Amino acid sequence: MMRTWILPMLLVLCGSAVATLLIFEGNPGAAAALLLVFLVLAGMNSPLIFPRSIGAREAQRRSAVDGRPVVFWRPGCKYCVRLCIRLGRSARQMHWVNIWRDLAGAAAVRAANDGNETVPTVVVAGQPHTNPDPEWVHEQLSCFRQGEREPLG
Repeated sequence: MMRTWILPMLLVLCGSAVATLLIFEGNPGAAAALLLVFLVLAGMNSPLIFPRSIGAREAQRRSAVDGRPVVFWRPGCKYCVRLCIRLGRSARQMHWVNIWRDLAGAAAVRAANDGNETVPTVVVAGQPHTNPDPEWVHEQLSCFRQGEREPLG
């Protein structure tokens, strides 16, 4: 668990150090702007923005039982962040797999994307969809919430 926080902590520490230097040089405005950039980058790479990740095999097993989509993602991916933010609370209803922490997840993404680790890859009813529109994913979630098992076309 601690390993997932290393990059965000390093970004905050580096941003703080650079901002401190800029303040001592008499540039508080630039220091504040730069610190804000580092904080945003740290937030995008932190585990706080994404729901808890599970392994690919466990996600596929759970999806087979409850029919909810599986999302393969990786920290720092702006498209993954966009998907998570646009889904809002609904994002927690899906099964999330961090491909940097799960070799089987990375292999599943490569198999679905001609050998590339393109994320987010969302698997709905066994069919992978690479970087789908967040509204489409939201529709798929509402389909499963209403008890329908077939995904929308």
